[in-house]
Amino acid sequence: AIYRRRLFVLLFIGAIHNTFFWAWDILHLYALAGLLLLAFRQLSNRALLIGGLVLALFGRTVVKSLLELSAGEGDGTGFAMYSDEAALIRQELSENGSYFGLAAHFVDLTMSDYVLTGFMAGWLLYALGRFFLGAWVGRRGWIQNAARFAPQWRRVMRVALLAGLLAEGIAVFVLEATWLPEFAHRELFGWSVHLVAVPILATGYGAAIITGLQGRLMRRLLAPFAYAGRMALTNYLTQSAIYAFVLFGVGPGLALAGKIGATAVLGITVVLYAVQVLISRWWLGRFRYGPMEWVWRALTYGKMPTMRIRPERTT
Repeated sequence: AIYRRRLFVLLFIGAIHNTFFWAWDILHLYALAGLLLLAFRQLSNRALLIGGLVLALFGRTVVKSLLELSAGEGDGTGFAMYSDEAALIRQELSENGSYFGLAAHFVDLTMSDYVLTGFMAGWLLYALGRFFLGAWVGRRGWIQNAARFAPQWRRVMRVALLAGLLAEGIAVFVLEATWLPEFAHRELFGWSVHLVAVPILATGYGAAIITGLQGRLMRRLLAPFAYAGRMALTNYLTQSAIYAFVLFGVGPGLALAGKIGATAVLGITVVLYAVQVLISRWWLGRFRYGPMEWVWRALTYGKMPTMRIRPERTT
């Protein structure tokens, strides 16, 4: 019951976030996939592994393939949200500082591009596949006893990184090589390979982090990120607020969407995350939870948990 309540609260937070702040919310998917995982909790380890692999690797790919094959060749995204027309509408609304216009625009695109097209179902299957794999890893104790399973993690790291980078290289080659002869459904093939490569690479990166944590040097280098991780919900929502401030011209917003390039965006991202790590460390030295983690916990348990860390009394 607590697990369900926790996820329904997360679903509510995600719905508010998606509707009024950021149309690319991921929290609602985590909540829905978590509720589905609860429904499948009696699955065997083998079923979790096989189902997780199939869904994580091909969930989004199958939906995208069906949509593109039925609609004909597209721009590679499958979304009107990324069309020039939609971008110009957002630009105008942003320049005019129209918050409610932007919100209505995002709601319309969310319904037409995300829900009604079936892309939401594809993303949900994709997330559920990862959750299945996470449950399988958790049951086997690979996380709880990472040191004991270090050889297995190293093996996973090598295989997943090699396979993922190779697949992603093929996808980039197919999509970007101008001298490559055209063939039927070239973009569909390239994007499908990319969508398969993404979870493989994510597995490799995760295994690399766990492998690195077994050494003293990497533990020290990675330790600061734990503070941001303990405030993941707060930091995630804060990032949306910063993105909106930088991109849109609502209120004091800078309205830089379409005016800054990838280098500037990368710089803003690195600085923002570094500041979040520092603030998270400062905050958790004084409080038990991040602000939104506290709200999430209070709504889940129906009572307000103690927030401030009280220094221990000495005698």
